[in-house]
Amino acid sequence: MSNQQVETSFEDMTEKQKNKTIWGVITASSLGTLIEWYDFYLFGSLAVVLATKFFPSDNPTAAFLSTLATFAAGFVVRPFGALFFGRLGDIIGRKYTFLVTLLIMGFSTFLIGCIPGYETIGFLAPVLVLILRLLQGLALGGEYGGAATYVAEYAQPHRRGYWTSWIQTTATAGLFISLIVILLTKSSLSAEQFDSWGWRVPFWISILMVGVSYVIRKNMKESPLFAKAKAEGKTSKNPLKESFGNKYNFKFVLLALFGAAMGQGVIWYTGQFYAMSFLQKVMNVESTQVDYLMATALLMGTPFFVFFGWLSDKIGRKAIMMTGMLVAILAYRPIYDTMYKSIDLESKTEAVNGITEQRSAKIHKTIAADSLITFHKETLYTDGTLLKKDSIIHWSAAGPVMIEGKAEAPKVSQSVILNDDTRWYLVFLVFIQVIFVTMVYGPIAAFLVEMFPVRIRYTSMSLPYHIGNGVFGGLLPAVATYLVTSGKDAGHPTWYLEGLWYPIGVATVCLIIGLFYIKNKNNNIHDK
Repeated sequence: MSNQQVETSFEDMTEKQKNKTIWGVITASSLGTLIEWYDFYLFGSLAVVLATKFFPSDNPTAAFLSTLATFAAGFVVRPFGALFFGRLGDIIGRKYTFLVTLLIMGFSTFLIGCIPGYETIGFLAPVLVLILRLLQGLALGGEYGGAATYVAEYAQPHRRGYWTSWIQTTATAGLFISLIVILLTKSSLSAEQFDSWGWRVPFWISILMVGVSYVIRKNMKESPLFAKAKAEGKTSKNPLKESFGNKYNFKFVLLALFGAAMGQGVIWYTGQFYAMSFLQKVMNVESTQVDYLMATALLMGTPFFVFFGWLSDKIGRKAIMMTGMLVAILAYRPIYDTMYKSIDLESKTEAVNGITEQRSAKIHKTIAADSLITFHKETLYTDGTLLKKDSIIHWSAAGPVMIEGKAEAPKVSQSVILNDDTRWYLVFLVFIQVIFVTMVYGPIAAFLVEMFPVRIRYTSMSLPYHIGNGVFGGLLPAVATYLVTSGKDAGHPTWYLEGLWYPIGVATVCLIIGLFYIKNKNNNIHDK
């Protein structure tokens, strides 16, 4: 069947036939995109573990920041992937381009799970991880624009927000599935097994999912609008020049970035990744509980992507996205302050006989006379909250290891096990943040697609989306963690809220630009 016949046959379908066809398109596109998001977010979901595997262990905070920086590197290169693969998508076609991105993402993720740790190959470990992380970012830079464009070009214009919102669920669903796979792996193995090699399993599993998705995508047809443009010789020979060299079009590229995408990016990562990092690193909630908590909130919130996408067909994209940004800006600090204070141990009462302590010694690997002595303490509170605290002291044959005449400071780590009431309260607070995400993210695929003509759509929409998410959003975990650490070191009374200034500031700028410069209901420049 020729490209022209594909287009004609789709135009001649009844509404019922079109709906059936587009459900097949959404299933094929969403499955691949979901897997790519799963692959991409495994790294963030396991950031705390990976910090101990691929970076020097003598400074845990520096190792964690290095892991977040490597995580962010994948986001920073996403715009370059958008340019490279967007150009191919506008010249060759949507289908073949995001088939290639799927394979690059899948093999990069699998190989991350195969890299030996820092203790085995030294600095080569973080270098290899960084290279694979960059390949992931390039692949994702080409994936999203292709999937969103592909679905949008099959969708009826008056239902474009609804149909493309299904693609929007894949980012959160990918994060959700990554958390579920991690939880299942943890529950199937002992803590020692997971720490030793089990953390690699979620990376290995991705290769199986990619194989299934590749077979499905290989049998897809090209989108009818692009097929028609190609058959009529109306595709672009130089999408980059037309997208960014044309002042009129470039104006809308900038508007898409600074009036929508960058605000959406920081809200997405605040409501999901920063919330997870905040629970783990700032509130010290036990990691398995954080995974369950996040997975529950994400599952509850995901249907709202479709709801707000559908609603944007009725009242316009701008109203919903701008409202989401405004509410998030006003609510973030109160929400995170409430989250932090929900486990304020100083306000809780210790249970009678609720303190247990034990001590264990582990022989140092390199010096037989040295031991690492762990003092483990558990404190139970009357409301059911449990505090676990480990103090590790390096002990030599002559006594405590001395540094500059003083005993080496013990390495202290602690985790909080939440009671049921607090856990569900935190689920609710994270769920609220996910609602903010769905408001700005649900309609944005349709919003971006409608801003640009078919001939340069893949390129033009991909770049602002991936700068907004990859640069402004992707840098959020590292920047916010740095601000929190600096605020704590400076003794700021609300140091735990300092990281929020970054998303609040970026979203505020975006809100102002969007309110004043996005004019049309759907901001539809070209729809042909």
